[in-house]
This record gives sequence, structure tokens and C-alpha cells, in this order.
Amino acid sequence: MKQQGLGWRLAVASIVAVLGIIWLVPNFLEKPAGDKQQQTSKFWWPTQDRLTMGLDIQGGLHLVLRADIQGALKQEANRIAGGIADELKKAGIAYSDLKQGDAVRGELTIATASEADAEKAKSKIEDLYGPMFAIATSATGLKAEFTELHVREFGKGTVERAIETIRNRIDEFGVSEPSITAQGDDRILVQLPGIQDAADAKELINKTARLDFIIVNPEFEQGTPGFEKVAAMVDEAEKAGGFKLGKELKYSAYVEKINEALKGKLPEGSLVLFEKPDKAESMEVGKIPYVLMRSETVPGDLLTDAFVSPGETGRPEVNFRLDGPGGRAMGDMTEKHTNRQMAIVLDGVVKSAPSINSKITNSGRITLGRSSYEETLKEAKNISITLKSGALPAALEQLEERTVGPSLGADAIQKGQLGALVGALLIFIFNLVYYRSFGLVANLSLSLNLVLTIAILSALGATLTLPGVAGLALGLGMAVDASVIIYERIKEELASGKSLMMATSVGFDKAFSAIFDANVTSIAVCVVLMYYGTGPVRGFAVTLMTGLFITLFTSVFFSRAVLDLLIGRWKLNPSIKWGR
Repeated sequence: MKQQGLGWRLAVASIVAVLGIIWLVPNFLEKPAGDKQQQTSKFWWPTQDRLTMGLDIQGGLHLVLRADIQGALKQEANRIAGGIADELKKAGIAYSDLKQGDAVRGELTIATASEADAEKAKSKIEDLYGPMFAIATSATGLKAEFTELHVREFGKGTVERAIETIRNRIDEFGVSEPSITAQGDDRILVQLPGIQDAADAKELINKTARLDFIIVNPEFEQGTPGFEKVAAMVDEAEKAGGFKLGKELKYSAYVEKINEALKGKLPEGSLVLFEKPDKAESMEVGKIPYVLMRSETVPGDLLTDAFVSPGETGRPEVNFRLDGPGGRAMGDMTEKHTNRQMAIVLDGVVKSAPSINSKITNSGRITLGRSSYEETLKEAKNISITLKSGALPAALEQLEERTVGPSLGADAIQKGQLGALVGALLIFIFNLVYYRSFGLVANLSLSLNLVLTIAILSALGATLTLPGVAGLALGLGMAVDASVIIYERIKEELASGKSLMMATSVGFDKAFSAIFDANVTSIAVCVVLMYYGTGPVRGFAVTLMTGLFITLFTSVFFSRAVLDLLIGRWKLNPSIKWGR
């Protein structure tokens, strides 16, 4: 039997096993209500990652919504047509008629006295809206319509904005681990584990969001002593009032309580709102307080567009446009507060607080100060989506609604646990009876396989659904199959007269190619399922693929290292069959 590198192989096997146990343990600790910091202080452990149970296991609300992309395109086309008419008049470009055709395609016909005027109008439209339109001019005017790229990007952006808006509203509901994802070109899947009141959830999703631009009180801006002071005041108010943001106290109620508690301690007309830090899992875990000036507010419903573009230095920045009244209000406010912070507030949550570099009127830009280009681009995209998600960008039609009762999840869990327990017991008994001492190593390998699979899924933040449970069981079945292949090869070598050491070595070598081929082909199938599948199908593929990778480690690497230790190093003579 080969003994080369046994020391490092045992070291690797031990380290992986210990890491697997570390990542497994949090799944069996009771998660206290409240924030994650509280959990960490109660149960010191290197990780707090847990395997999340899916909607089909713990129950909840399942909604499929369709965004009315065509309706939103019509609204945009109507708004732009009005804006173009005003801008052409302001620019003194003569035209005799402006007609809209198919609004979904953004068709627009403008009659001019000459081709020169048509070219001027074309240039003005391109300045205002960039490559949004494909424009053709003639001696009698111009004809414009949305480009295919714009229609495609508009649909994608509309769904993204709707998801962002819905997510903001769901956060208010206090739902843990909600799943809000796009399905196809215009559908949104909303899964809310633990929610049974469908009426309240739907009302929340469909309510009108509010976006505001509010000046931060200069005495409490970031970097000032006042900024640290207000954070301490919030902590004191929480302790004095005996309340805390969490499941028992939703965000809007919490904000009301905090502002009531700080009344008289902050300047008259102040409003305290909070921002969730980038790396915080939820507002309960961490929140940044801002003291805002109620009187210095511009409502976000005056905003018409926001997008990301490269700035003068090539770094991403956020550009936005306001309508006429919005531009005047923003101009007055930003001129008065140049070089001050302005908070962008969506549904009472501060999304960003950039500094005002100059007066902003009908259009403005937000420059970002992050050092990394990727982080700057990510933040710019988030801000642009937030700016545009003040209200739902398109009407949402409900296509499907299912409320999964907890009894279904409980039944499934109970039957699944019973089935897993009986199945594992039978496998363990079979291994011990049929393969004797080697069966003990096989059981150890199988147990480690289960530990590592759950640990990796926990570390990845995966959600375990019933199809995922099937993938987990199938992965363990493949691990049992691998052990059978290896041990049958060893028995064949023993029957041919080889020593136990030699038979074990040759058995592993001969079995490896069969196990490797079977697992690689199965992994390839999982990759295809992940690429083309959605939801539960992907969950099944991810769980099974994780189990297959781990099988290669536990059945081949781990088992061989243990047998090398027992037979080669410790000189034991374990039996693999009766009489041996």
C-alpha cells in the first residue's frame, strides 16, 4: 500500500472535517430573536451562517407578478413627447406639427419647414435623450422611434426597479430571508417564508412608495462631532425607552418612537432617519442615523430619469433629471446648501447622502468617493435604481398566488426526518454487516459527507427546499455507491491472493476511474440543470453537485487516508468480510 504523503493527507482530512463541523454547528443552535450581533455575543463561534429553509418547508406566501412593460413604455413615450415639444420651443427650432404614433415603439413624427430644421431637431433630441431613439430626417421633418436596445434595456430596468421597490416594502414587513427574483422578461417571483396573511402582503407590495431629497443638518454631517453624538443619543433613547428595532417594532414605528424620544434634544424641525450599511445583513444589525432638515425637502416624484454614465475622470457617476417644477425647487435648495450633504430617502430609509458640489436644476449628477472602480460602479447602479424606484415603475398584475400552510411543511419535515433516519440506519447496518471493519470506515466517510454538504450549503447561504432535500439524498446515495465499488474491488483483489495492504491499494486505484467518471458525468448534468433550470430545479442541482464533489473527497481521499493509517501505520488487520 502506498504510504507517501500520509501525514499531509491526514492533516488535510482532519482540517476539512473540523471546518465542516464548525460550519455545521450554527444550524443546531437556537437563533435568538433580534439581531445577529446579539446572537454572536450569546454563542461565540467563528461563523453564524445557517442553512435557510425554503418556502415549501417552513410555509409562507408565493406570488408571481407580471410587470406591465408596454404600459410603462407608453407612459414614457407620452412624457418624452411633451418634453421634446417644450425643449424645441425653448431652443427656437421651428416645427409645424408633432404627432405620436405607436407609443409602445415610441414613434414620433415632427413636421418642419426644411431639412435643416429637421437636423436641428434631431441634434436636440440626441442631446436630450442620447441613443434612445433611431431618427431619420427628410425635407419635411423627422421620424423617430425607440431603438430595440432601448426597449430591451427599458424592460430589464423596469423589472429591476420593481424588484427594488418591492424589496424595500417587504423589509418593512420584517420578513426574514424573502426571495424576490425576476422570471423571464416581465415576471417577478415573490416568496415570503412565514407569511400567511396574503392580503396584508399584497397591500404592502402595491402601496405607493415615496422618494425625497432632504438636506442633512450641517451640525450632524458625517465627520463632525455631532454625527457621533446623535448615534449615542439614539442608543440612550433606546435604553431609556426600552425599545429596539426588530420583529416586535417595525421600522416606521421605530422611527416614530426615536423622533419622539429625541424631541427637544435636536434642533426644531429635525427628522432622524437611518441608512443600512453596505455589509449589514439588515437594519437591525446596523444602522447609520442622519439628522435631516424637514423644511429643506424636494419630493422625488418630480424626478423623471436617473442613469449611470462615466464622469469627467472616467469613473461612474449618477446623472438624474427633474421636471420643470422639480428643477426649480432643486435649484433653490441646492444653491442654498452647496457643499452640504443631501440625503436620498426612499420609503423613510436613507439610501445615500452625497455632497452637493454645485447648484442642481433640471439635471444633476452624483459623484461618488469610493476608491475601487467596481465598488463605485456598484454603488452608482444601486443609487440610480433607487432614484428611479420611488414608485412602482409599472403596474403589477398578479398571475399566481399560493399560501403554503405550515402543516404541509411540518408534515414534509417529519416524514423526511423519519425517512432519512430509517434509511441512514439501514445503510449503516448494511455497511457493518457486509463490510465488517471496513464498513465502519465507510460509515465514518458517509457521516463526514453529510456534515460537509450541510456546512458548505450553510456557508454559501443556500436555501434548502424539498427538491434540495432530494438532491441531498441522491448525493449520499452516490457516496454509498462509491464505497461499494471500492470495497468490492478490494474483495476481488483479496480473492486473487493479494495481501490486505496490496488489495486495498489496488482496489482504490481500480475503483477511482469508475467513481470519477460517474461523478463527473453527473456533475455535468447538474451544470446543465443550473443553466437552464429555475428555482427548485436549480436548488436540486446545486445540492446534488455539492454532494458529488464531496463524495470524491470523502469516499476516495478521506477513506483511503484512514485505511492507510489503520493498516500501514498502525499495522492493524481490519476485516472486510466474514472470516477475514
